[in-house]
Amino acid sequence: MARLIPLTVLAVCLYFWFRSRRAAKAGGTASPDSSRSKNAEAAASLGLLPADRLDTEEIDPPSPERTAATAAVRSGDWAAGAAYVEEAGRDWYERDRRISLLADAAVEDDAWLLAWRRERPDDPAAAAVHACSLVYLAWEIRGSKQARHTTQEQFASFHRVLEQARGAFARAQELAGDDPTPFVDELALAMGLGYSHEAFQTLWAEIEKRAPHHFPAYATGVQYWCRKWRGSHEQALAFARRGAEGARPGELLTLFPLEAYFEQEAYESEIEPQEFYNRPEVVAATDAALADLAAAEGVLDARDPRIVQTRHLVAWMLYWQDRYEAALAQFRLVDGYIGCRPWSYSGDPKARFTKVRDYTAAQVLKARGD
Repeated sequence: MARLIPLTVLAVCLYFWFRSRRAAKAGGTASPDSSRSKNAEAAASLGLLPADRLDTEEIDPPSPERTAATAAVRSGDWAAGAAYVEEAGRDWYERDRRISLLADAAVEDDAWLLAWRRERPDDPAAAAVHACSLVYLAWEIRGSKQARHTTQEQFASFHRVLEQARGAFARAQELAGDDPTPFVDELALAMGLGYSHEAFQTLWAEIEKRAPHHFPAYATGVQYWCRKWRGSHEQALAFARRGAEGARPGELLTLFPLEAYFEQEAYESEIEPQEFYNRPEVVAATDAALADLAAAEGVLDARDPRIVQTRHLVAWMLYWQDRYEAALAQFRLVDGYIGCRPWSYSGDPKARFTKVRDYTAAQVLKARGD
């Protein structure tokens, strides 16, 4: 499975933080089957997909290029993987995505990567893939369960591999020049090894010199600064706001204040989401993300992961704000592929998505008098 945001690794390691604390407006987890069925009928009448056609692993259909590159390296053709990375040119976001994809493949079988590194020991792409793959491997070893369900052997191996990754990132950064990728991808290491705030800021300064509005960097940075990792709700929100305020329209860094709010609501069991998501500052942040999406539509492909991820979380916010027509518009644009937050924080992403989406559809029809 390809990672959504390069090295926000963290779809895997973040699942266990979420608690199913909320009852949805459609009657909660104990809502009658008849209500759920009627909502599903409303969604179907509006052309939305049934649950059995929802993909919970991906957020967009894999491109032929991505599929071909993955198949090639798994068959041992490292040169095809190298060419795939180089085709991204100086599009640092796309380069990061491609390196992440290859790193994911290397976790299963790294023979092709070892051959690549032997043949080209100073290849910056090979070095970046290697470093990134070690972080993925570490999280594979550690698993996604809570600490009390993780063995000491798993923890020891997890930290041993992360320490190996530290050296691998140092080498990748030596070779990187002005490419921010190995610096961005080290942010996940900062989370796993618990970098101090000072060490994080030193790493962040290297990223800012190379790519000050790097989407995946902010994605991982918000996670580092949130309370469940190395900071607080206030620090995560302040970090996210700085990124959003400094970005150009269409760069979609407005997603990250919403991420910070979502993380806070997911973490604090006493928060009432209906009240929380209707606070003026959260509504304003939602509106800012909607405006950013409008700006991005003229620049990015409609299935660009940055657009898709933003739409999913905006739809969630609009749902809680009772802005059902606007939420439905977002659901129409992302329907089918739901492998991201907020759905991925649930033990049953498909059920969470359909509950929210279908309730939204029913409310739209009700308002229209249908």
